[in-house]
Amino acid sequence: MSDVQLFRIDDGVATELEGSHALLEKHLQTVVENNMETLFGVRFLRSEYKTGDRHGGRIDSLGVDENGSPVIFEYKRKTSENVINQGLFYLDWLMDHRAEFVQLVRDSEHDELTDVIDWSAPRLICVATDFNRYDRHAVQQIDRAIDLVRYRDFGERLLTLDLVHTNATESTTAAASRSAQTGSRTPVVATPAAAEDVSSAEDAEDASGYGGTGRSGVLEKLEKAPPALRELFDTLADYFLTLGDDVSKKTLKHYVSFRRLKFFGSLKIRPVGGEVLVMLKLDPDTVELREGFTRDVRGIGHHGVGDLEVRVSDSSQLDEVYTMILLAYDNG
Repeated sequence: MSDVQLFRIDDGVATELEGSHALLEKHLQTVVENNMETLFGVRFLRSEYKTGDRHGGRIDSLGVDENGSPVIFEYKRKTSENVINQGLFYLDWLMDHRAEFVQLVRDSEHDELTDVIDWSAPRLICVATDFNRYDRHAVQQIDRAIDLVRYRDFGERLLTLDLVHTNATESTTAAASRSAQTGSRTPVVATPAAAEDVSSAEDAEDASGYGGTGRSGVLEKLEKAPPALRELFDTLADYFLTLGDDVSKKTLKHYVSFRRLKFFGSLKIRPVGGEVLVMLKLDPDTVELREGFTRDVRGIGHHGVGDLEVRVSDSSQLDEVYTMILLAYDNG
């Protein structure tokens, strides 16, 4: 059973709302698909997607997240239904039909992601009334990016989603290796006109002091960075991960991102400037913007997750940065 309790307060008196798992599977699917970006940070592509006569399957929902990773959703109302095995079957199908997925993205309203689809770790999100201990143990043995999400319907237009388990945390070395093998490109967040200019300038600046070509990734830059800067990066990464058991990490070419159900922040290293860039999903209008420290990057091309950029060059800034990271985590 879910350990989530929801109360309504009337005149100072708390009344517990009774949750149920009676929400019909199709209704749940419709709610998620209509609100996929709000609930999961994933852009919706297709519903009930057929995998062809040979496989004879039908993927409940298909999407693509803001980092360019393909996402499969499977929903089940009964714990006895083997949603995990079914989802793994569809993940294998997806990896064998990459061109078909790319075409889906190209034909969608999210066609700007066509050239940055990341095949290093396609995701499976299983949404069910509950998961037993065997489900959780099985997922831990599988080297795939799998989220187990438990839902509960409290009526009165209230729905809770509980991240029971995430299998997305991985070593940065393994992630970078897979990204290189699959030829994945890192998404650039911004208006199309600005994205290329700003991201190219960032790469050129980083390469100028390290004899590179402007195409080195975050791991290479970390390796070449001064020890103090590496320590600062690691300290920030560790803080993200210690916020909760529900936080997972994903390494792309130019940055490392962190998420709960949705991505809420990322880190990028700038060796030439001697700083770590912290990108956060916070409204810049709610934060004091200071020259050289915090910056509103809405509409400006940048690598990473979020609209607020924080430049960290010294450990004395950490307490202030931690406060902003925690706010982004709470919003995620």
